[in-house]
Amino acid sequence: MNMPVKIEYFRNPKNRELTQFELDELARELDAIKQEVLDDIGEKDAKYIRRVYSTIRYSSIAGRALLFAGWFPPAWVLGTGLLGFAKIMENMELGHNVMHGQYDWMNDPKFNGASYEWDTVGTSDNWRQTHNFKHHTYTNIKGMDDDIGYGLVRLFPEQRWRSGYLLQPLYSIPFCLLFQWGVAIQNLEIGKILNGRKSKAQAKKEWQPMQKKIGKQLFKDYVFFPLIAGPSALPVFTGNLVANGIRNIWTFSIIFCGHFTKDVEVFPKSVMQNESRGHWYMRQIRGSSNLTGSEAFHILTGHLSHQIEHHLYPDIPARRYRKMAPKVQAVCEKYGLNYNNASLVKQYGSVLKRIVKYAFPFKK
Repeated sequence: MNMPVKIEYFRNPKNRELTQFELDELARELDAIKQEVLDDIGEKDAKYIRRVYSTIRYSSIAGRALLFAGWFPPAWVLGTGLLGFAKIMENMELGHNVMHGQYDWMNDPKFNGASYEWDTVGTSDNWRQTHNFKHHTYTNIKGMDDDIGYGLVRLFPEQRWRSGYLLQPLYSIPFCLLFQWGVAIQNLEIGKILNGRKSKAQAKKEWQPMQKKIGKQLFKDYVFFPLIAGPSALPVFTGNLVANGIRNIWTFSIIFCGHFTKDVEVFPKSVMQNESRGHWYMRQIRGSSNLTGSEAFHILTGHLSHQIEHHLYPDIPARRYRKMAPKVQAVCEKYGLNYNNASLVKQYGSVLKRIVKYAFPFKK
């Protein structure tokens, strides 16, 4: 009998339950969208990522050169802006996507997902563990996906409330400004260390490569470049500081808008029991949200404005998501699944509401 498949999840009324047959058909149709793109991947994708690489490189060089003349205010503003742009693009359109293995087929060491090291205080190895494996395998599963609030922010009623969350509308501000640092120490799982579920010896072992990377980044941005700038040391130092801040604010905003908006759901561990591919696809859709915008906007987000497509197809070159999106949306509408898509202003507004609301012990 073709009965609805009963799975435990925190239901959004905009989504309907699917039968096993429907789930299998959902998987088949979403797989077909992926295969169509895989059959077309080639030189144009390689040219695109090489252009991105060159743009980042020359923007960074130009930005740092202008900061050497940073006592002249227009030079400082333009230099800081170019450097901030380069850091955003390197983290989101280059580093994040390359580390997903989206360009491994090129066999170019610069774009190898297993060895790429990005321009941020967190190590790429930690990111591949916490993000590529944990987050993309256990997307929005409470107790498995460490990205749910990053252990600092209560964003869903299913998260246990503690009195410390009352301060989250305040401490979310420095968390946003210093976002790369939160991501860097995420894999340490400080909460587990404090409650004895992780040994200090293990934490110390994990801290060593992080310490080395942090030292390297701090030296590069706040010692080496200011030192060689001579009399322009101060504007170079402040330019680097502001550029990193710009990158942190942007990445925080895009990532939070992709995961913690009004209609996004979290799931209990029980959903993993006998989870079919169709179930997995459905969980990705119900745990993600997209952003509308121009082509330039999508590029600046690393195409993570298409978070639904990214969760469905993390190893597909992200530049393809824009053309895949209408087909994915049509499939979602066909099977009664909410395709969560809105402007940055609307989605960010719903994130801020969650941060404020769930600072208090609301249960729904």
